[in-house]
Amino acid sequence: MTFEGNGGGEILPRHREVPHYHGNEVRGIFVLGALVLIVAQSTGADLPLSTTQAVVSAVVLVITAGITNPAQYWIHWLNALLAISGTLLFGTSAVEHYRAGVSIFDPSFTYTEALALLSLIALYFTTRTIRGLLQRPRLS
Repeated sequence: MTFEGNGGGEILPRHREVPHYHGNEVRGIFVLGALVLIVAQSTGADLPLSTTQAVVSAVVLVITAGITNPAQYWIHWLNALLAISGTLLFGTSAVEHYRAGVSIFDPSFTYTEALALLSLIALYFTTRTIRGLLQRPRLS
């Protein structure tokens, strides 16, 4: 085991990277998604959520991002559930907007598409994290 000093005379174990952990990326994507939700709703974009639902969703995303860490298995399953929900909700809405002839430059389409893509990317990183956590040996 390697050790490093912290400048105060104490010797601490060196921080180990957790293989296949992408929680930091998911955290950033969730915070970005929350910001996009609030901006989209405040500019009047036609989202598949009411104002209250959009704000509550943004709060849930930020709280979830804040408590995501490699030591808690359950949070990654919640992250996956949120990413799946966002992908289905915003992906379906974006496809419906496009098929209805809404311009790709219309803010409603742009924000909905951005939220669908952010959710899809978060789902990818969350799935990789869950796979990595399931592959590593658990301590009894």
